[in-house]
Amino acid sequence: MSQTVETSELILEMDVIEDGSNFASSIEIALTAAETEMQSFKETINSIQILRPNCDKLDYALAASSGVLCGIMDIFLVGKPGESMVGDVTDKWIGNRTADFARLCGWDDKGDTSSAIRFLEKKFKISYDQRGAGDTGSIVYDLNPTNHHFKSLGHNPTLLGLFFSILDQFTNQSRFVSGGELISLQNADGKFELHGNSVPTKLFSGFVNWFGHLISDVSGSSGSKYRGMGIPSPFWAWTNDIIAIKRKLKVPVSQFDHTINELALSIYKEGYDIRFQATQAIPVFINETIVRLLYTTRRLVKYYIKTEKEERSASAMWQACEPISEPTVKRMLTVAHGTFCMMDLGDTTIKSFRNRGGNFNITEFSLRLNIVGIGRFAISLYGETKQVFVIRKAESEAQFARKEIIIVENYLNGLSLLSELYDDKELVNFVDDFKKSDMYVQAFQKSVQLAELRKVPDNNILKTKSDIDSFFGGNRR
Repeated sequence: MSQTVETSELILEMDVIEDGSNFASSIEIALTAAETEMQSFKETINSIQILRPNCDKLDYALAASSGVLCGIMDIFLVGKPGESMVGDVTDKWIGNRTADFARLCGWDDKGDTSSAIRFLEKKFKISYDQRGAGDTGSIVYDLNPTNHHFKSLGHNPTLLGLFFSILDQFTNQSRFVSGGELISLQNADGKFELHGNSVPTKLFSGFVNWFGHLISDVSGSSGSKYRGMGIPSPFWAWTNDIIAIKRKLKVPVSQFDHTINELALSIYKEGYDIRFQATQAIPVFINETIVRLLYTTRRLVKYYIKTEKEERSASAMWQACEPISEPTVKRMLTVAHGTFCMMDLGDTTIKSFRNRGGNFNITEFSLRLNIVGIGRFAISLYGETKQVFVIRKAESEAQFARKEIIIVENYLNGLSLLSELYDDKELVNFVDDFKKSDMYVQAFQKSVQLAELRKVPDNNILKTKSDIDSFFGGNRR
């Protein structure tokens, strides 16, 4: 047995347990901590693999094929307003949904879609529904039934359109954008009255009127012949918002703003409204669906082939073929939408030159360009760019982790040498030996060996029973 020797290099702890005592050294704790830290560094290095897309040649080929297929669909089935086979189907479907909305609002379902539109126009009355040719045609330049949905800010399906709609209903005004100017009509409708007894109720009524009136106009006005003029697409309606904001802030409207606004108006008059933009979204949506379905199907087949039946689970299967947030499926979508946009741009450009005898026609180009596809591809590019920065940050952390692993490995080797030097598992069980009175001699010997192994100075080691009795009797050396 030995006297207690306190050093900074080594700590011997004794824990009292139910049937005896337990000794542990700081070496063991250090080993455990170092191994835990080593595992953490390895996880950091492995995590970068999860961030990178893992596409093989077949994944790229399938994604590109989907883009080609949907590009052909866009060229031959979508085309431009007035020549779109899918557009006719979309117009009919939206007209039926307008009738469904009218039924929810109390329409008696007597008559055709024009009857439903007429019912909604009366139910959701607004102050800014002037159509020119007799009411405000002399004030608002070139306002007529073919363009008043575009020029009227309250008819624009944008946030600024909602703002001006409610403002016009509160003040009984009408605001139009025409010729690069913001034109306001005072006391626009003497019969209009916004329902509500307080500001919150009036705000709610204004929102309901705006939304309901947009639904009534989405398939054209009740008196429209043939297809009718619907509400403008949200993308092109922002050209009105830019002019309105600049005029309100007294910022000069540039020639570019005016030109873009006139272009948006010209393609709207050709039939490019929110219905046609919905038509353009169809091949883009199909492209998205096909790619995700192909990704899921391939990974699902691999999962069932490589996983034994007894090891399969719903959570593991979903993790193996989840088609939403995986970098691989995102890369496939980038390829698919990029291929789609290349085909669309190529076809659009060729036809824009052909229809003008070799001169580029910007209106033809804008009518055929699939804005929805361009927007979806831009989202994919943004995601790819963002992922690059995430991977770079992860690589920096992984590089640091690799350096730390080398340090920790050296540290573990040192601890292993110390562990071998202080391998006293057989020696520290002398407590059990003391429980057996006939083995006290061996216990003393183990105590001495333990003290020598711990580098206790020789003059501090209690080697005999008399030394122990003297120590506990007060005669300490």
